[in-house]
This record gives sequence, C-alpha cells and structure tokens, in this order.
Amino acid sequence: MIRAYLYLAAFIPLTFLFSISSFVSTLFDSTGLVHDWHARIWARLALTLNLVRVTVQGSEHLPDGPVIFMSNHQSNFDILALLADMPRRFHWIAKKELFDIPVFGASMRRGGYIALDRGDGRKALQSLDAAAATIHQGKSVVLFPEGTRSPDGNLLPFKRGGFILARKADVPVVPVTINGSGKINPASQIRLYSGNITIILHPPVVAPAELRKSESETWMMETVRERIQSALEL
Repeated sequence: MIRAYLYLAAFIPLTFLFSISSFVSTLFDSTGLVHDWHARIWARLALTLNLVRVTVQGSEHLPDGPVIFMSNHQSNFDILALLADMPRRFHWIAKKELFDIPVFGASMRRGGYIALDRGDGRKALQSLDAAAATIHQGKSVVLFPEGTRSPDGNLLPFKRGGFILARKADVPVVPVTINGSGKINPASQIRLYSGNITIILHPPVVAPAELRKSESETWMMETVRERIQSALEL
C-alpha cells in the first residue's frame, strides 16, 4: 500500500505537467503528432515508475487504414500500456467522467479524444457519430467493449455501442487481449506490483456483407469476444 501512495505522489505531478505541455502543443501543432508524443512518453514514464514492462505481439495482423481496436480491461495500467506501445496512432473513446478532471480532461479534448456519456442514450449516439467522423478522417480509435474494468479478469458482457460504431464507420475491428495488468494493479485494491504486460493483437474482424444490421453487430460482438477470450490468461 505504501508503494501505491509513493507511486501516486510521483504520478499525479507527472500527469499534471504532461497535460499542460500536451495542451499547449495543440495550439501550435494541428496534426496532433506532438500531443500523441506527449501521451506516449507520459505513459512510458508512468510504467517505468512502477517497473512495468510491455510486450506487443501480432503487429503483423494490422491492416492498412484506420481500425477500431477493442480490448479487454483489467486495470488502469491497460491505458498506460496501450498508449506506450501500440504500433499505431489512435484516439480514445473514453467515459465522460475522465474529461471532467481539471487540466487532464482539457488535454484529452484538445487531443481529439471522444467522450462517451454512458448515462444518456442520445449523447452516447452523438459520441458514436463523432467517433465515426474521426475514423472517416483516417484515424484509428480504441475502446473497451466491457465498458468498465473486470473485477477478476474474466470478460464482462460487451456493450453494443462499439459494434454500432464499427457498422457506421465500415472499418475492421482489431480485437486486443491484454494479460498481466490485473496482477499489477488488482481490482478494488490500493496495491501495486511490478510485472509484465502483454498486448496481443488479433487478426481484424469484418462482418460478412450479407448480414443485416442487427445480425452484423451481433456476429461481430460474438467474434471479437471469442478472439479476445482465446488468448486471455487468468
């Protein structure tokens, strides 16, 4: 527990400084490249503070063009691992509450990340439209289809929103399995441990053209879940 508090004592100021710096960078760099660089360096420093190493497997499966990455979610270290070592630039689709954090939330908005209001169906659909527009600009996005962290590492039921987005944007979904993050930051515990996180990128999933809308979404949900589950270590 002491280790966790010491970590936060360094992590919070680090996050504040990088949030300010990345926000300012967007005033001079419209491409977002500098903002993304800030996010990657911030994540790598945060992982290093806790002696966490990340390994990525399956990069050869990535197709050309934008995709939707869908990953399981075991701990907050999933976010750091994805930011630090994913082999492609991406934008987050994240819960609205993160955007309410002073400075940090403003930096996320300036970086083009998309807030998802899970408590308001109309606003959630607007978020999906914004995400589809981002993808149509040639940018990839990342989301957690479970919608929240799993308390024991097992996959929770998937939300349908990400698969509606996949249909709207008409791009492949790349399933992602993350192993190890739950052991580094166990659910419902103020404890941290060093360790290794593995990110496994699976072959892209594209729904058969002959399926109707609802059938397409259901098929993709089941297929993405099966691929994530296939490499999940508990």
